[in-house]
Amino acid sequence: MNPYVLAILLFSLGLGTTLTFASSHWLLAWMGLEINTLAIIPLMAYQHHPRAIEATTKYFLTQATAAAMILFASTTNAWMSGQWEITHLSNPIACTIAVTALALKIGLAPTHFWLPEVLQGITLTTGLILSTWQKLAPFALILQVADNAHPYLLTVLAISSTLVGGWGGLNQTQLRKILAYSSVAHLGWMILVAQMAPQMTLLALITYIVMTTAAFLTLDKMGSTKTITLASAWTKAPALSALACLVLLSLGGLPPLTGFMPKWLILQEMSNQGFPLTATVVALTALLSLYFYLRLTYAMTLTLSPYTINSSTPWRAPAKHPTLLLSTTIVMATCLLPLTPSVLALIA
Repeated sequence: MNPYVLAILLFSLGLGTTLTFASSHWLLAWMGLEINTLAIIPLMAYQHHPRAIEATTKYFLTQATAAAMILFASTTNAWMSGQWEITHLSNPIACTIAVTALALKIGLAPTHFWLPEVLQGITLTTGLILSTWQKLAPFALILQVADNAHPYLLTVLAISSTLVGGWGGLNQTQLRKILAYSSVAHLGWMILVAQMAPQMTLLALITYIVMTTAAFLTLDKMGSTKTITLASAWTKAPALSALACLVLLSLGGLPPLTGFMPKWLILQEMSNQGFPLTATVVALTALLSLYFYLRLTYAMTLTLSPYTINSSTPWRAPAKHPTLLLSTTIVMATCLLPLTPSVLALIA
């Protein structure tokens, strides 16, 4: 892609998210979401492959539907209450429609069906942008709207997302689909406490972005898109394969890795607020997600591919990709759990 065109598209991505962050008016926020959607579509369709075009079309249709629902909800609220401010979404019907539309935007269950198919059809780099940056603007709106939303609606979205994210990934062999279902499960954890502890949601979102960035960059570096290719990854990059296992286990929320921190704090908050049953259910659904991460780790470390010799390949050409971001995110995805007391002091 022409570097000038790429720069314009990336600038538009940043502009759309910043516009949504800075707006208090529904129309401005809607414009930011639309700029975001239109900026990433050329990046998704750049391959000119039928699968990429299909994924781009699915993404555009779902995002356009969600944007239309947001516009309808905000117009209805303005008609009923005379308020265009995002935080004054007082009409219950308009609020339910807006939350559902934002859930469709980010891929919360049961409106998640587009996400695995879209991620499977695009490159790992574009999938990284879709799984991280594209979640920021809708989440900013969800955190502002959550106070007016019905708590049962948020709880149902959260529990169904953690369940679907765990079950959906169990039978997958495509790594991008597994990461898509992982995304659905993590989003469920974030939504669970969006009303009672938005700072926990923000913490979970930040750690999710760090861990997902590390996972996508690691797979991109190893050139793996299927489970079967993980078995031969150690011959290409032995150290990176070992670190990839830690990143995947961190995504699963296994202590003593970074991914355990948001799950631990969210479960503690749910118990303190008097919802032990909900906390128990989501903790059990986390085991489903942990199972398919362990399956990937097993495929990477304890199985041998029938197509490789049992030694590393010293004649490989040196990698030309920059690795600063990769190394930084891997360290952050695995080593930040000891900072939990400091994080608690910051968000208290």
